[in-house]
Amino acid sequence: MGVRIRTTFFLCLVLTLSFVQLGHPQEREIARYPNRPVTLIVAFSAGGTVDLAFRLLAKEAEKYLGQPIVILNKAGGGGTIGVSAIASAKPDGYTVGQTPGQTVFVMPFLEKLPYNPAKDLTFIVQFAEATFAVVTKSDSPFLSFKDLIVHGRQNPGKLTYGTNAPTGIANLIMEQIARREKVQLTHIPFKGSPEAQAALLGGHISFTAGEFNYSLVESGQVRVLALFSEKPRSDYPQTPTLKELGYDIPCPVFHTVCGPKGMPDAIVRKLEDAFGRATKEPAFIKGMQELRVPIVYRNSKELNQYVARNYELFGKLITEMGLAK
Repeated sequence: MGVRIRTTFFLCLVLTLSFVQLGHPQEREIARYPNRPVTLIVAFSAGGTVDLAFRLLAKEAEKYLGQPIVILNKAGGGGTIGVSAIASAKPDGYTVGQTPGQTVFVMPFLEKLPYNPAKDLTFIVQFAEATFAVVTKSDSPFLSFKDLIVHGRQNPGKLTYGTNAPTGIANLIMEQIARREKVQLTHIPFKGSPEAQAALLGGHISFTAGEFNYSLVESGQVRVLALFSEKPRSDYPQTPTLKELGYDIPCPVFHTVCGPKGMPDAIVRKLEDAFGRATKEPAFIKGMQELRVPIVYRNSKELNQYVARNYELFGKLITEMGLAK
């Protein structure tokens, strides 16, 4: 009987040690992370402002990771091709990337996508946000956002505006404002922001909503009436935000780094630390100022809460507008 007990005990001990040994390689791999280059997917083409911003971030962050961060551009599908590649990657921390706001808060409700942003992604850090605004020509009679609304109310359907998508964040925000103010606006979608700005300069539309070319502001060709940002901007001291105008409507047009679902917490923390420290580097700050891209930082916890809140909000809005598929 004693021999049997000792034998059973010995077998249990062997099995336990075997399981422990099996677990060691993964733990060692996490502890050594990263021991090879990290790929960072950018969901837009190379050379644009967004791509350059991510390259600035990667250059500074790799100093803290101790490994190169290689930018891989996967453009197309309004950003969903790049996000799909991130969501389907192995959750080992060696493939991370960009999640444009529209691919998280709008497109999942409008079409069937191979990922669910609320379930299939790990949000690591936000480091900046795009600059969205309401912009008119400098010779426009509209000197303020209020002027625009008053004109729209007096001339139903005649106030036209352009955006870079048939149903995008800028369009949804403007439609919310139109509903609240009981104004009938005519939305004209374009292939991109440059096309919308060209139509504005040509006098074909009343204003644009969304991204704009800062050089047009510097040259005095356009006037910025309202910013979509959550906080006032020092580079636009005379321009109010929508919130300051009384419209408490979020505009989640962020620049973030995320990874696939299931990433080990220790790896997420290492990436969060590296990217967070990168945002404080003088070279990064200077480069972002030159790009006219404001630095807005959220850590992983803050970012996940922000995404969850706005995912629910925009899902409800899109459903109420009868656009959800």
